[in-house]
Amino acid sequence: MSDFFQTGAIATLHRLGPPNVRRLEQQLEEFSLETPMALVLPCHIKELGTQALRGIVRELRNVTYLKQIVIGIDGATRAREFRRARTFFRQLPQRPMLLWNDGPRMSALFGKLEEAELGAGPGGKGRNVWMCFGYTLASEQARMVAVHDCDILTYSRELLARLCYPVAHPSLGFDFCKGYYARVSSQLNGRVMRLLLSPLLRALKAILGAHPFLVYMDTFRYPLAGEFSLDMDLVRRLRIPYDWALEVGTLAEVFRNAAPRAICQSELCENYDHKHQELSSRDAQKGLNKMAVDISKSLFRRMAAEGIKLDTGLFDTLLSTYLRQAEDTLRFYGADAAVNGLNFPRHEEEKAVTTFVRSIQFAEKAFLEDPLWSPLIPNWNRIQSALPSFFEELNEAVRLDNE
Repeated sequence: MSDFFQTGAIATLHRLGPPNVRRLEQQLEEFSLETPMALVLPCHIKELGTQALRGIVRELRNVTYLKQIVIGIDGATRAREFRRARTFFRQLPQRPMLLWNDGPRMSALFGKLEEAELGAGPGGKGRNVWMCFGYTLASEQARMVAVHDCDILTYSRELLARLCYPVAHPSLGFDFCKGYYARVSSQLNGRVMRLLLSPLLRALKAILGAHPFLVYMDTFRYPLAGEFSLDMDLVRRLRIPYDWALEVGTLAEVFRNAAPRAICQSELCENYDHKHQELSSRDAQKGLNKMAVDISKSLFRRMAAEGIKLDTGLFDTLLSTYLRQAEDTLRFYGADAAVNGLNFPRHEEEKAVTTFVRSIQFAEKAFLEDPLWSPLIPNWNRIQSALPSFFEELNEAVRLDNE
């Protein structure tokens, strides 16, 4: 059982007592009459047939409150690969629609966006989610949408229900919900959140004070969680990054586009496990190192947009302050692991912190060289204004690909 502490800037919805999934799903059935719900699954072709995705599909078969399931398929460069994906997901009774992001029809639409100087960037999870959102808007079947990854090994219907419930409930007043959870096996997982993002945010607060944006970001218990749900009106306004900073970039956009009282975080499950990335300590273009670089750059860009002056003096101070915060964090997590009888590989944790220092330095350099560069994709309001027929063309492309 979790605590019931409210962190302050936004509402925290805890998982208290034994879960009653049936009650949640019965109420979601009622809510769906007024607020039809869609689920977006960004999926890479390599995930087909994995233990995680088989478990997710098995659980989704019994979910009856969803109006729509939209699955973005990346990495399927051949028609037979996309057909294999269609065959795999056909077992879902909700009749999901698949977006063949590497197929000729979708490639033509991405090309059209480039010609209009509205490019969606290179392929990846961010672009995948963005285009799935576009199709959900174009099909006009849902009033809210939930997103989660396809590599969750501990997936259950409870996770989806707790993710949808706060936004679907007609009187709670939430437009955005972020999932959070513990990530524990024989040791503590989630190194980028534990050892990079949280110490970095607290270092920035130590230097700059309690800036509203920094307080907001530090309020989330797991800001890098890939699970979130939101109202369709908010979907239209958000600019999603196409790089590895999807989660942080989305939270920053929500901060800009929604009132704090309309934002919440929901505890989704007792424990969470998924695919683990390599640290890649010597290569800033791979693994957790690349993720840390993109996250840091995203954070710096958003701070600059909030009017915070970022210069070499601040960055020099930041590195020292971050290192001190990270060292304190290591001690705290070491004690947490000890009292719970968990393994705590201190050398590996220290190695991660050393790598993240270099990641922050890499991000600082990139920001100072080009502070206006941004991986944010234009929002769907702008796409619809510039290309009024784009939704119709997207609907037709998806329909033909799924026939």
